[in-house]
Amino acid sequence: MKFGVVVFPGSNCDRDIATVTSGILQQPTRLIWHSDTDISDCDVIVVPGGFSYGDYLRCGAIARFAPVMQSLQEHVAKGKYVIGICNGFQILTESGLLPGALVRNRDLHFICDRVPLRVERNDLPFTQKYQKQQVITLPIAHGEGCYFADADTLKELEDNQQVVFRYCDALGNVNNESNPNGSVSNIAGICNQQGNVIGMMPHPERAAEGLLGGTDGKPLFAGLLEGLLVNA
Repeated sequence: MKFGVVVFPGSNCDRDIATVTSGILQQPTRLIWHSDTDISDCDVIVVPGGFSYGDYLRCGAIARFAPVMQSLQEHVAKGKYVIGICNGFQILTESGLLPGALVRNRDLHFICDRVPLRVERNDLPFTQKYQKQQVITLPIAHGEGCYFADADTLKELEDNQQVVFRYCDALGNVNNESNPNGSVSNIAGICNQQGNVIGMMPHPERAAEGLLGGTDGKPLFAGLLEGLLVNA
């Protein structure tokens, strides 16, 4: 299996992802420059965190027009997998691959912390190594991480079980006090209806080995790899 990691001007988590996929999982990994259009050799594409194009206009608004994004649309249409993390999540919503939008945090402050999340689904390749309703802890680092969707879109997300992760407290309770950025319905991560695209604000790659203070992010990558190998 081969991972591809998209690199935009301003990306700063691309090497973090490659350290997990190539170093920990020992899988072939290619860094894909934003102007590249041939990603056909990759099974999974990761759109990493950072500040693509300096976050000018708004987060992800310029990156959506990068040449690689058309190829990413085709990659998804073929049923292949995509993970968007932090700025990557913002880019996926801007490009229409995921619904909703990421806007300024509720208190208008940049947040850098470790937060509990509740796993809402474990029937996706990304989440199959977690238990449903399991509480995990992942780092967050964002200024525009407040997920927003209108009432109709939110209903569709809930009806189709597209919410994958929610912010919660240490016991798994979902409430306003456990919501770090004001995201509607405490949403921390969602998927598309087909289940092959996931976007999330927390950083699983920053919690994939003990040296970083936690390993709750590693099962996301390991589960995806296992799913791909089984179906190969």
